[in-house]
Amino acid sequence: MGWTWKKEYLDVILVPSGLLIMFGYHFLLLHRHFRRPDTTSMGRDNFYRGAWVDKMMQIECKDRSQALTVINNNIQAAFSLSSISMVVSSLIGTWFVGTSTFTSTLVYGDTSQSIIAFKHISLLICFLVAFAAFLQSARCYVHASFLITMPNTDVPMAHVRKAVVSGSNCWSVGMRALYFAITLLLWVFGPIPMFVCSVVMVVMLYNLDWNTTPLLPYQPAVEGRDLLKKISQEVTAVGRAIGQEVTAVGRAFEHHGGP
Repeated sequence: MGWTWKKEYLDVILVPSGLLIMFGYHFLLLHRHFRRPDTTSMGRDNFYRGAWVDKMMQIECKDRSQALTVINNNIQAAFSLSSISMVVSSLIGTWFVGTSTFTSTLVYGDTSQSIIAFKHISLLICFLVAFAAFLQSARCYVHASFLITMPNTDVPMAHVRKAVVSGSNCWSVGMRALYFAITLLLWVFGPIPMFVCSVVMVVMLYNLDWNTTPLLPYQPAVEGRDLLKKISQEVTAVGRAIGQEVTAVGRAFEHHGGP
């Protein structure tokens, strides 16, 4: 008895191949990011966010409203995407319950109930990961807004920079989870669209994730130098105030002690 081709074999061949392409690309991207962050878009964004924090922390606390506006915009965007991810997760759960007995004749691939359940569960996991990542991103940005608007204190710039960069990294994780979700969503229509989407997605991400533009140099702030500058300004202000008081007392003494 000879071997007979079945359309269910496509899920065994194309789906793991598509996932291997996606995971392999992201492993290569992480390896490049840790070794040469300036050649990746994530490293470029983190570099400029760190520079932005350094420059904003040099401004007086009362004048940091622009920084607070930028952080609030990131918080709103993170909350919006987290809400969308949660809503889509709920819809996927409802969709799975409503189509658990449905078998499409248009899907060229495995349409067994176990595969259909696995498709929905995989999609649900991706959107839940995206929801958690965006929520964590918003939490980091909220923490950064507290630090950057704290008055009458010298908050280390490294703390604010870490909060902002952590929020950016969590945002990237959430976006990657959505990219995987798009690929797995096409698996619902068969393994061939899923594999094609994996290849197209990797090609698009390759053009977006690699940075060939040299990073713009900037002079990082030195916290010790800024602290000495603030102390010098405060000493000058105190000396000026004392001088004005002495002058006023002298004038009053001359006025009352004169003939």
